[in-house]
Amino acid sequence: MPQDPTPDASARPYRTEVPLRWSDMDAYGHVNNVQYLRLLEDARVIGFREWFGTEKSVVDAGVVVSRHEIEYVAPLTYRPQPIEVDMWVTGVFGAGFNLGYAVRDPEALGEKVYAVAETGLVLYDFRAEVPRRLSEGEREVLRIHQGEPVPFRWSRR
Repeated sequence: MPQDPTPDASARPYRTEVPLRWSDMDAYGHVNNVQYLRLLEDARVIGFREWFGTEKSVVDAGVVVSRHEIEYVAPLTYRPQPIEVDMWVTGVFGAGFNLGYAVRDPEALGEKVYAVAETGLVLYDFRAEVPRRLSEGEREVLRIHQGEPVPFRWSRR
């Protein structure tokens, strides 16, 4: 079991609920590994609207995924209750940033963590077809949510 994926013991990461879908299950009866990417995407879209506002979110301005790393900790089976996704910033760069995640039970159901993950994101100008640099306002929002690296068990970090 990985250590607590909270970015800072004194500060709680952003947390949102994400519903599971019956179709998320595979032939083995647990949420398929590919579906985890959709759960993380759902959490990002919800989170970015809250972090950056609904007027002009980074989702609306243009952002693309550059990489994913996921470590599966325990099988997750379908249930009507949503899972919770903790989300925090693990790095900020010129034109992008990394997000850390913990996919877990809501507190009312327990403390179980099903996966930890990290996504690399790049801000992208689709009209010009080039990455764009983070604005100072975007950097400020990301700094508010900055935390520790994702505690992957098998990484040499």
